[in-house]
Amino acid sequence: MLFKRSPSWAIPESAVTPESVYLNRRKFMAGTLASAAALALPGVLKAEGANIPGETLPFTAMPEFSTNEDKAPYEAVTSYNNFYEFGTGKGDPARYADAMSVDPWSIAVEGECAKTGTYALEDLLSPGDYQERIYRLRCVEAWSMVIPWVGVPLADVLKRLEPTSKAKYVYFETLHDPDQMRGQRSMFSVIDWPYREGLRMDEAMNELSFLAVGLYGKTLPNQNGAPARLVIPWKYGFKSIKSIVRIRFMEGRPKTSWEMIAPEEYGFYANVNPEVDHPRWSQKRERRLPSGLLSPNWIETEKFNGYGEQVAGLYKGMDLSRYY
Repeated sequence: MLFKRSPSWAIPESAVTPESVYLNRRKFMAGTLASAAALALPGVLKAEGANIPGETLPFTAMPEFSTNEDKAPYEAVTSYNNFYEFGTGKGDPARYADAMSVDPWSIAVEGECAKTGTYALEDLLSPGDYQERIYRLRCVEAWSMVIPWVGVPLADVLKRLEPTSKAKYVYFETLHDPDQMRGQRSMFSVIDWPYREGLRMDEAMNELSFLAVGLYGKTLPNQNGAPARLVIPWKYGFKSIKSIVRIRFMEGRPKTSWEMIAPEEYGFYANVNPEVDHPRWSQKRERRLPSGLLSPNWIETEKFNGYGEQVAGLYKGMDLSRYY
């Protein structure tokens, strides 16, 4: 069984921290509250593994959003990934992402919502509500990992911004700063920066959609999308946009980066689907990391990455070979 679910689960609404209260918000978020919450809240845990770098985050483990599969080692999660802003090699993000500064960080909120404006990241979050969710991540390149993320339900953040009835989609944008992100100044880049992604509103509000600010109980490393990224576990990994600086509520469907580059290969929905192959390779199997030359660790891919119970209803009546 890949996923345990408790239908009675509910997330409490929480107050937003006033912007004027704290000068160094990220340290407040990750430091002071980590100590206080660990002492005061039942079920709140700290990071496992003293050798994992980063500031400790307080979180409540969510067994109903977990898996019985083995988690990828921290070293694998942080050393093998795609973040083209720092280069196209799997090791480039870990090698070059330290050049990016993430404190302070702000996110512009635009479009069809009542609370537009520019927010410090911590004004959109409530550290006392941090959760740990252990999700499978499936890359369109046919490799996968199991990762323990820390963050908040995306729906909680979006609700506070009060989207209007015209908001049918949510658009997200990654930081565009070639001085800090060497991949963005490469003459060989195929991406029209900044990196863009989007979700249909009902997808964004689904209970699985997650805004992650940490992994393994510590703040996100830069190479994994610090300080905040999406985790949309039933979709291919490129939908889980990193280092978010813009959220826009839209009536029309936004164009996304990989859809703009190769629409015949990377559709807007990008749901994990072993029944629909990539034009250049099969999606029926995936290589679970870590693996090696003598132990490639191939496993069968599940539709919606194993989360069909929670999300299949979003696509009722749709031809997913057409809307891929």
